[in-house]
Formats: sequence, structure tokens, C-alpha cells
Amino acid sequence: MVNLELYRVFYTVAKCGSLTKAAEELYISQPAVSQAIKQLENQLGGKLFNRTHKGMELSETGGKQIFSIVEKALKLFDEAESKYIELKDTATGIVRICASDTVSTHFLIPYIKKYHEKYPNVNLILQNGTSNETIELLKTNKGDIGFVNLPIDDSDINLSSTVMQLHDTFVASAKFKELTDGIIDLKRLQDYPLLMLELSSATRQAIVSFAHSQGVHLHPEIELASLELMTELAKTGIGIACIPREFVRHELEEGSLVEIKTNPTLPVRAIGLALPKDENLTFAVKEFIKMIGKEK
Repeated sequence: MVNLELYRVFYTVAKCGSLTKAAEELYISQPAVSQAIKQLENQLGGKLFNRTHKGMELSETGGKQIFSIVEKALKLFDEAESKYIELKDTATGIVRICASDTVSTHFLIPYIKKYHEKYPNVNLILQNGTSNETIELLKTNKGDIGFVNLPIDDSDINLSSTVMQLHDTFVASAKFKELTDGIIDLKRLQDYPLLMLELSSATRQAIVSFAHSQGVHLHPEIELASLELMTELAKTGIGIACIPREFVRHELEEGSLVEIKTNPTLPVRAIGLALPKDENLTFAVKEFIKMIGKEK
């Protein structure tokens, strides 16, 4: 197949009617223009120009026959390039966001709403899953942006930033009011019914690991996969829930739950923004990341 640039040289020479003017327009030397025309003629097997004292004229049986076709083709290529450049600076297509139900509910919803209002042509797909499931979606190119519990040690993804801090605490209904006066020793909670996430969750593992480092063994009576369900059970008085303060702020403010402060307090955790490794981010994805970075 003939090099497209040879056709571009042919078109420019035909339009200018001069090797010199074509060279100036193409920012190459005149000999390079002449060589390109000869190369194209050899590859096509025919004469494209007649060289006259006035300059370069298209030959009747060669150049004139293909000029309009080449002109249309080059315009189509130029339109394709312009369209691609436009897409790189326009939010279109699909953005696949991976996060747990809790992170989606308590963190992402305002950003999703604002982003959709600003870029209505972008199709947002929200995929719910644990941190491990989110990481797998990113690694298999089934997700564009992920929100995961930190710390994460996986060289196959890129951690972009910390977007939210989490302050794990213990909350309960008024049934356990005797624990809410002042600060209690963390070890006291070993004797109370506890509600915690299932052991496979990053949240549960972080809490259990810290408690063990303090010589405290927290064994829940009920294990759950949902923080929302845990919150509702705690409100009924069935047990004491271990949950990030940020996710029960409303319940604490209205009084349906009260906080049990412990010594020591549980360590601060964080939610991080993760991206596929070595992927070129689309403009739409970059804009979502930028929106979170500006407002976090």
C-alpha cells in the first residue's frame, strides 16, 4: 500500500502548481518533494504531472484522474484526526466506577450527581463489590476507577490518592447507655454482644489486627456483609456495632445511636482511589478524578 504522505505531497503539488511552493507549504526541501512525486509515480506505474515552464500540471491520463479522489480521502483523514482530538477533550463514552455499596452511598452519590449534570452524555456504570473485587475488576480492564480500603499492596494497580478518612468506632442504642458515660477500656467490649463485618472484609481484618495488638479479642455474635444492615440491627439494641463514624453521622445526630468511646481508640483508616495500571485514561475518566480531587 502506498504511503499516505506521498498522496499528501501529490495533492499539495497539484494545488500549488509548483514544487517550490509545495515544499514551502509542507516544510520540506524541494528535492524531497520531487523525490516523493517520483516515488509515487513509480509505485502507481504512471505519470502524474507534466513539467512545464509554468510549473507542475496534472497529466490528463494520470494526475487528473485521481486528484478529486485523493482530495476527498485526505479530507476524510483530516476529519478523523480532528474528531479524535476533539474526543480527547470531550467527556463522552462510558466511565465504569467500582466501589462498595457503603462507599457509593456515603461518598460517591454527590459526585455522581454533579458529574452527570455536567456531562450528561457520559454513561456511568456503577459496579458494587468489595475492595478485593474492585481490584480484580481494575486488573482485568473491567473497571476504570476503583475505590478501595487502604492499605493495599498490589503492584498491578495504581493508587492515585486518598479520598476519604474513616474513623472506626463503636455505636449502640440507648440499651447500652452505661457504656456511653466517659471513655471505657477497649477490653470491656469483649463481654458485650458485638456486630461486625464478616472476617473476609478489609475493615474487619484491620480492626481485629489492631485489637490483637492490644491484647483484646473481639468476637462478634453476629457477622454481616452490609454496614447498612449492621446499623439497623444496632438501632434495635441487638448488639454493639463497630462501624466508621462517617457512615453513621446521621444516626448519631438524631440520637438513634450513641457512640461508645474507647481507650485506645481504633486507628484511622482511609479509602483510596485506584486506577488500572499502565492505562491511558480517557478525558471522561480524568474529569471524574479531577472533580473528586477538587472537592474532597
